[in-house]
Amino acid sequence: MLVFNKTYFRPSTFILVGIPGLEDEHIWISIPFCTLYFMALLGNCTILYIIKTDQTLHEPMYIFLSMLAVNDVGFCSTTVPKMLCIFWFSSHETDYVSCLSQIFFIHSLSVVESGILAAMAYDRYVAICYPLRYSSILTNKLIAKIGLAILIRAVIMGIFFPILVQRFHYFKSIVISHSYCEHMAVVNLVYGDTKPNNAYGLFVSMFIGLFDLMAIAWSYAMILRAVFKIGSKVARLKALSTCGAHICVILIAYVLAFFSFLSHRFGQQSIPHHVHIFLANTYVLLPAMLNPFVYGANTKQIRNKVLRMFRHGKGHV
Repeated sequence: MLVFNKTYFRPSTFILVGIPGLEDEHIWISIPFCTLYFMALLGNCTILYIIKTDQTLHEPMYIFLSMLAVNDVGFCSTTVPKMLCIFWFSSHETDYVSCLSQIFFIHSLSVVESGILAAMAYDRYVAICYPLRYSSILTNKLIAKIGLAILIRAVIMGIFFPILVQRFHYFKSIVISHSYCEHMAVVNLVYGDTKPNNAYGLFVSMFIGLFDLMAIAWSYAMILRAVFKIGSKVARLKALSTCGAHICVILIAYVLAFFSFLSHRFGQQSIPHHVHIFLANTYVLLPAMLNPFVYGANTKQIRNKVLRMFRHGKGHV
């Protein structure tokens, strides 16, 4: 039996519960999560392979899409393998350093994703509002600077989460009621003033979310203004269709992110804990699985390339 009324001095290991209250159903729960993870890896790796091998896709839009695919693979791989080990092999233990590292990568990669989505909105703004200057504005040098800025911002924002946890020396328990080392789930175990952790988590979520959403909203406001100045209805629809995939990805990512954040902060009394943990895992996995399929369905070049690969493979069977 685990002892809950003991004081721990900076434990060397933590115990991850998985999905509290549904321990007997872990094997069945693992099936959809494993399927989503496999589809996320397959879809994003396919996108990366297509963009890498097709010279015609070496454009800013597809470079940003490649960044998103790499980030999605890293984001879901930060949590899902350990979660499946808990579900399949009852491997609940995780060491202290690994737990802090997971906290860092979860928050950093979520910030990276938000930044890439904002960059993709800017890409669509330039493509529609300044089509003749597209390649001269979005040069490889500028794309590299944007990517570096997104990465630096994410590292700076993410590094303070484990630092704020590391300042605590005494813990009420080593049992984390989660399937991965989520920042607030760990903070709930400590003795001490947790207000800085709460305030910083709220600051990052609101600052990054609102800043990037404002950038995205501004980009699309400019796009709509430019599109509705076009006289041809066909041309307007064609211009708007190029943004359809990106809007779908934004809705998927931000709706899940804000729902998970708000339910964790303000809905713990009304939302059962196992539902919150289930949603937190869905937030990590679902966008990573859907993004390549959304872009594949809405981007003609990628869709045609996938169909050609499928027909070529079928012809060799």
